[in-house]
Amino acid sequence: MVWDKEKAKQYKKEYREKNKEKHKGWRENNKEKKRIYDKEYREKNKEKEREYRQTEAGKKSMRIANWKQQGIIFHDYELLYDIFINTTHCELCNCELTVDRYTTSTTRCLDHDHTITDTENVRNILCIACNTKRH
Repeated sequence: MVWDKEKAKQYKKEYREKNKEKHKGWRENNKEKKRIYDKEYREKNKEKEREYRQTEAGKKSMRIANWKQQGIIFHDYELLYDIFINTTHCELCNCELTVDRYTTSTTRCLDHDHTITDTENVRNILCIACNTKRH
C-alpha cells in the first residue's frame, strides 16, 4: 500500500468534522492525561526541540512567542519581526545594534508602552541602554 499524504489529510479533516460533538471538550475532561502526555513528549523530543530553536524559523517563533507573553500587541507579528531583524541602528542614539547571545548595551530591543493594553503598544527598536533609560 502506498501512503498518500493528501488522502490521509483529507480523511482526518472529514473525520474531525463528522465527530466534532463526540470529541468536544476532550481537553477539558482530560487535563491531567494531556499534561502527562505533553511532559513525556517534551522529554522524548528534547534534542529535536533544541535543534529547531537553533534554526531561523525556531528563533523567529520563540521571539514572537516571547513578545506575546510580554504583552506586546501588534497587528502583524511577522511584519514586526522582519522590521526588528532588519533594523540595524538604535532609533534614539543611532548606535549599531547587535543580536548577542548575552545581553550587552547594544543588544537589539523592542521598546513598548507598558500602560497600553488594548491597542498596539510598540514604540521603537532600541539598544538596551536607551531602552532602560526610557523606563
